[in-house]
Amino acid sequence: MKKVMCALRFVFRNGETWTVKREHIGDLWIKQVTTSFGRLGDDFQEIHPCESLKIELSSEADHVNSNDINKGGLEAGMFARVTQFRDIEMMDILYRDRVNGDKRMNVEKDRIYFPYKALDTDGNDNVNQTSSLYEDKLYIVIDPERTVEQVYPQLTATHS
Repeated sequence: MKKVMCALRFVFRNGETWTVKREHIGDLWIKQVTTSFGRLGDDFQEIHPCESLKIELSSEADHVNSNDINKGGLEAGMFARVTQFRDIEMMDILYRDRVNGDKRMNVEKDRIYFPYKALDTDGNDNVNQTSSLYEDKLYIVIDPERTVEQVYPQLTATHS
């Protein structure tokens, strides 16, 4: 059985989602994913926090998958939404399993939680998230110590 990453699904603080196919992802680094066990809501769950994320997305990713529920993304595009709001809370890494050449595929996921520190009292914006549009690509960094400009020094656009 071979597990192949096929997409990333970003989950925003308000529950909206954005699915990006593998072929629209350029640079990607998810730093130090660990396994923890804790109570989320009513149940105890295994969770996977990470130290940071950096990602480069091509212009083809600036859309909403019909399975995602996101009215703001439908109107303005996902790149505009991400640069306007700093509220990516977690991400699902979506995999397709292919069993010994069998054409049947099952979708599995790993949920990764990002470092989140509220910018203000409403708690919606994350101090650790910065993003920038450069040429036709979106760059996102979620890191408590570095901004998008520090990680991608070639960027000259302002970040959000």
